[in-house]
Amino acid sequence: MNKTKRKIFETSMKLFAEKGYDATSIEEITATVGVAKGTLYYHFSSKEEIFNFLVEEGIKLLQNSVDIKTAKFSNYIDKIKAIILIQIKIVIKYEDLITILLSQFWGHEQRHQKCQKHILEYISQIENIVEEGMQVGQIKKGNAQAIASEIYGLICSSLVYKTRNREEMDTMKLFKEFENTLIEGLKVK
Repeated sequence: MNKTKRKIFETSMKLFAEKGYDATSIEEITATVGVAKGTLYYHFSSKEEIFNFLVEEGIKLLQNSVDIKTAKFSNYIDKIKAIILIQIKIVIKYEDLITILLSQFWGHEQRHQKCQKHILEYISQIENIVEEGMQVGQIKKGNAQAIASEIYGLICSSLVYKTRNREEMDTMKLFKEFENTLIEGLKVK
């Protein structure tokens, strides 16, 4: 991605997270980036295309991170721990992206449906790992879909935690809290 496209991407993400999609205009994006409308339209055909690019790139980042990290482990509890740690790190580094995804998840417009589709695909990725762990006896039997949704829900919890604390978030401290509550409940005794 070239420098101008990256700047449009990052600025749009910040504005969409702060003001919401509907309240953010192309004019505001171009003014904040410091480019002409023509330059923006050279890279993106519309505000909707910018939004779709943000969502797709964000989910790809999350999914690729999970694929890379979980491939390193043979134990499924360790895979789930890796997913939780990745999610906490993504919230810290890409809070605006997570805010956009969560804010656009509800509704019936095409934009909302795209967010739902991508998030549900990501949750299915987690669900597959949970199911495999159950099949090999490393994760306690249960509803894999509910467990995967709960693990994804840690993104929301991390974001709320970060917002409430208004201070530097200690990744490992938060991870240990989630490990003590969620992971312990998944272990086969």
